[in-house]
Amino acid sequence: MDWTTLRLTKITEARTLKATLENPVVMAMKAYNFKVVVEPDEDFDGNPSGWHAYCPAIERQGASTWGETQAEALKHINDVVRMIVESMLEHGEPIPEEPADQVEVTVEPRVAVTV
Repeated sequence: MDWTTLRLTKITEARTLKATLENPVVMAMKAYNFKVVVEPDEDFDGNPSGWHAYCPAIERQGASTWGETQAEALKHINDVVRMIVESMLEHGEPIPEEPADQVEVTVEPRVAVTV
C-alpha cells in the first residue's frame, strides 16, 4: 500500500467515524417484566418444606428455584431470571415477549418495585 492509498483510507475512516458520531444509531432498550409464581413447597412425604418459585415464560430454560422463606424464594427467582436473560443475550437468543399474561415488554424507562 502506497502513501496516497494509506492517506485516503485514513481520511475515509475519519469521515465514517465523524458521520457515525454526528448521526448515532439510537437503539431502543426494552424493559421486560416477567410474571413469577411463588408457592408453598412440600417434601416427598407431603410436609411443608419451604417455597417453590418459577417463571412460566422461561421455565423451560431453567427458571425454577426454591427458598426456605417466601422472600428468599423470590430473591432466588429474581437472580435466576436475570442470569437466564443475560445468557440468552450473550448467545443471541430471542427473549420471550409473550404470552402477554406472563411477559410485559415496554420501550419506555421503568423502575420495578416489589413490596
